[in-house]
Amino acid sequence: MKPTQKTQAYQYSHDFFGVKTATASEFADEFDTQLIDPDKVYWLNYHGLADRESIEKLGQKIGLDKLSIESIFLPLRRAKVEEYPTYLFFQLHTLQNPCRDTERTDQITFVLGSHFLLSFQNNEGLHFGEVRERIEKSKGKIRNQKADFLLFRLLDTLLDEIFLFNTGVSDEIDRIDRRIHTQMQTDLLRSIEEQKRILINLRKIVQPIKDLLSSLESMDNDLIDAANKHYYKNLRNSCLSLLEDIDAHKQILEGLANLYYAVQGQRMNHIMKVLTVVSSIFIPLTFIVGVYGMNFKYMPELEYPYGYYTVVGLMFALALGLLIFFIKRGWLKRD
Repeated sequence: MKPTQKTQAYQYSHDFFGVKTATASEFADEFDTQLIDPDKVYWLNYHGLADRESIEKLGQKIGLDKLSIESIFLPLRRAKVEEYPTYLFFQLHTLQNPCRDTERTDQITFVLGSHFLLSFQNNEGLHFGEVRERIEKSKGKIRNQKADFLLFRLLDTLLDEIFLFNTGVSDEIDRIDRRIHTQMQTDLLRSIEEQKRILINLRKIVQPIKDLLSSLESMDNDLIDAANKHYYKNLRNSCLSLLEDIDAHKQILEGLANLYYAVQGQRMNHIMKVLTVVSSIFIPLTFIVGVYGMNFKYMPELEYPYGYYTVVGLMFALALGLLIFFIKRGWLKRD
């Protein structure tokens, strides 16, 4: 039995819109290049790659190269873009939606033709809900543009998700900053390292996307309208902004880690200062007690009737005097 998976097909123009949800096998069986209307844009979005046979069948009908079809199912090491006579093929990594761990990402493949766009998501996700709403409700200019503008909207949505996640990282950094100045719990350093690891993973996602967008922007290909290239330039600038934010956040986290060690060192210094003061007070008292604890038979003060009270009073006076001295010197004041 063939595996079933959720697949959506949109077709639209400035005055028409239609959507169909079916299995990958049904779309592969029904697809016919002769039925493509050049005045409409077709978008086929796959949620998962379980039905490989049907995807390969559809790719063959569209005229995809065997290498392109094979690449859809292979693990991607780095974002790439490839030009073919009738289509553009490229792949990238992005955050899962919803995202719980930057260690696990989604691999997304796009195939851009003159009147169609195919998108393959390795996992079922919620990436393109805003784009679907724009198509269905005819928001903005998407229904008046070609497939390359649809591609821009999909990439823009992926970047928006990364921006949103990056904002969450920024909020977490602010919380860590506040905790360093108030609570100083032992898990703070672990939280700092976790956020640094998240930022490193985000950079691994965003940097290849920036390189891919640079390639699309500079590419001389009829599939990308020259009038729409500035949209891809804006996306590349967004990637640059993201990278700058990520680097800035990493520097802030490194500063917070240094601050954590500094505060810990300061508190340890204060503890050592207090212990030193206490030791300084008790050292002379210990000396006095040691002297009068010697078991010599002939000691001048042993027969004195008020000797005990005199020595104890002297010890209290000495301790109080040292304490007042340390206070006046500011040695017991906490910074």
